[in-house]
Amino acid sequence: MKRPPVLIMFARAPYLGTVKKRLAAGIGPIAARAFYVKTTARVLATISSNAPWQTVMSVTPDASATRGRYWPPDILQIPQGFGDLGDRMERTLLQFYDRPVATIGSDIPAIEQHHIQEAFEALGQSDLVFGPSPDGGYWLVGARVGNLARGLFRNVRWSSEHTLSDTLANIGSKRAALIDELDDVDNADDLARWRAQRS
Repeated sequence: MKRPPVLIMFARAPYLGTVKKRLAAGIGPIAARAFYVKTTARVLATISSNAPWQTVMSVTPDASATRGRYWPPDILQIPQGFGDLGDRMERTLLQFYDRPVATIGSDIPAIEQHHIQEAFEALGQSDLVFGPSPDGGYWLVGARVGNLARGLFRNVRWSSEHTLSDTLANIGSKRAALIDELDDVDNADDLARWRAQRS
């Protein structure tokens, strides 16, 4: 029986003062935590409800993968481990080295299941797939098999307008597809733009 693709959502245990620090600088830590908790729950419910893929959470701090009741117990939780974001994403993707796999953040309030479906369909013709964000980064990265993520995040300037271009510079001869652009909410300006789009 063919195993389903894997969708990994990166998340942080919602301790006050540790989540959405750039957003907290603009709206305060209590409001930032409330946004994070609400958005994470909504994104997780959206991507995992009756989905044709396996949903996994990659969480930090590592201890929160085995204790704490922050997320539904029926969703597999694995620790992110050490290193920068690239180290942690590569390590997580490589755990599913022989399956289609994609990873997203937890701060994409406009995400819907069809966005994930589009990503996995793109991996039918491409080795890698990216969901770009307007700030020069990306809200999704996926691979036809997880092993193709090896070395993908080397020397990437995270949280900058160069994040996607730096990552694409590492793909070599691999084929990459781009899917829909979505906003991730990192700071108060992002939040204001997303709220304006909803009104």
